[in-house]
Amino acid sequence: MKSKLVLPSERRDHIRGSIDAPLALVEYGDYECPYCGEAESIVQAVRKALGDRLCFAFRNFPLVDTHPHAEHAAEAAEAAGAQRHFWEMHDMLFARQDSLEDEDLRRYASTLGLDADRLMRDVLSGAHAERLDEDLQSGVRNGVNGTPSFFVNGIPFENELNFKSLLAALAKGS
Repeated sequence: MKSKLVLPSERRDHIRGSIDAPLALVEYGDYECPYCGEAESIVQAVRKALGDRLCFAFRNFPLVDTHPHAEHAAEAAEAAGAQRHFWEMHDMLFARQDSLEDEDLRRYASTLGLDADRLMRDVLSGAHAERLDEDLQSGVRNGVNGTPSFFVNGIPFENELNFKSLLAALAKGS
């Protein structure tokens, strides 16, 4: 029997869509992971197709042994979230996966109109490390061992990732 993931919470997760939507998609991702970058367009297409019937949540799962910039990128997304711009930074990071040096993160913050100095202080001090660890531990408890990893209504999505298969899994609810 498959384990069931804790579904998105407005208090805890960064969500797109309504928390009350009948369908929930949770992604554990890494901003430096090329497969997560490829998955981003699939997620966007599924979100567009399902509209307000889908609640999408992103949780950080930086693979620091493989991706040396992943942790700072995740910190930058969370720091942007502290300035109420998580999704804008999230989108920027995936759009520019090959440029995730600290100087790049500062530039993205400025481009988004954020307090870049504050964001970089947060990144360099690990101000959001506890949040990243919570996401990581949640993923590990639910069997995540790579990225991207998706859960549909709390159930691991184990099919080949493409628009058709993800949409079908959401349509049947598992």
